[in-house]
Amino acid sequence: MKIAVIGAGWAGLACAVETARAAHRVTLFEAARQPGGRARRIDASHGGAALDNGQHILIGAYRDTLALMRAVGVEPDTALLRQPLSLRFADGGGLALPKLQPPLDLLAGIALARGWTWADKGSLLRTALRWRRAGFRCAPEATVATLCAGLTPRVMQELIEPLCVSALNTAVADSSGTVFLRVLHDALFGARGGADLLLPRCDLGALFPDAALRWLAVRGATLRLGRRVASLARVDGGWRVEDELFDRVVIAGAPWDAARLLRAAGVDAPDWLAATEALRFEAIATLYADGASALAAPMMALRSGPGAPAQFAFDRGQLGGPHGLLALVVSASDQPRELLAGQVLAQAAAQLGQTRLRIVQTVVEKRATFACTPGLARPAMQIAPGLAACGDYLDGPYPATLEGAVRSGLDAAQWIGPCG
Repeated sequence: MKIAVIGAGWAGLACAVETARAAHRVTLFEAARQPGGRARRIDASHGGAALDNGQHILIGAYRDTLALMRAVGVEPDTALLRQPLSLRFADGGGLALPKLQPPLDLLAGIALARGWTWADKGSLLRTALRWRRAGFRCAPEATVATLCAGLTPRVMQELIEPLCVSALNTAVADSSGTVFLRVLHDALFGARGGADLLLPRCDLGALFPDAALRWLAVRGATLRLGRRVASLARVDGGWRVEDELFDRVVIAGAPWDAARLLRAAGVDAPDWLAATEALRFEAIATLYADGASALAAPMMALRSGPGAPAQFAFDRGQLGGPHGLLALVVSASDQPRELLAGQVLAQAAAQLGQTRLRIVQTVVEKRATFACTPGLARPAMQIAPGLAACGDYLDGPYPATLEGAVRSGLDAAQWIGPCG
């Protein structure tokens, strides 16, 4: 079949690659000059190294993402720095897991957590056992805050809040307990290494999108980069995208772009449009700053709160970038850029001892992720006969992550089916 994939983010690329592997004829449309969607290289650099639209991390449980990287010729062991889960702060506090089989790694990490009292450790052990006995399920309306009601303030501040905001990009009081438990189950109670942090050693374009485009081109896919699709119409036996006819179409762009395209085409999908347009979004800001001395680890947790908005600091010099460059990440961000910069610099000085930093680039993705709230009704994959969508915002078990995007793209390819 002749297949159109509209959007070359991670979901669209996953769909295009898997569809091409099934021997269909793929045409990939992308409005931007750079592939990758909300995880891409940007037209900015520092010290000769490309910068990204945000500092992303993967975890060991992202099996489909890692498999897809290998399929297009990217070796994860080279492109990613693997290290056990560590949420350590500069003062030595926080949780870090040793290299042991789950759940022994978590038990040992809790027992050895620096700065935690026995009351802190006991509260986490009791709560984790309760989650496990319940099969990592909870009421659909439960928030992460209610799910963690028995935990001490220190465990909430040094473990749950950093995990929740990094995985769901939504405040603890507003985050879905169901989705949070799924992430914890797959990362902490799944296969060995599932909770490992995988930190990119290259820019996000080189991590997967560039290789995916090369792989598609070699296999005869048609690539139309820098071309925004404005016209979609149903025709006998298929769909017309611009002036080309296709048997099936997968819309892999952002949800607001998908809704725009469907409304302009007059596609009869009221339920899908209602669910998509009801989503609300959270921002993520990444502030790149130079003049830093080396951090104790490539990634360090920061104590966030009023006036201290950043949750993590990444030493890009330890990740293949120029020496002295930090990436400071503010999830669920709603501050103006100027205020954010001043607060983050003060936070880095107070917590990391980095007093000579200067901001060289601030990147704010205003709609980086959907707000992952309890009972959220996310849109389905299929929109109409022969027309589907893929993206991390669609109905599924994961929040807005790279693994969620990739799995959605693979699901869409499965919906298209094998050749013949």
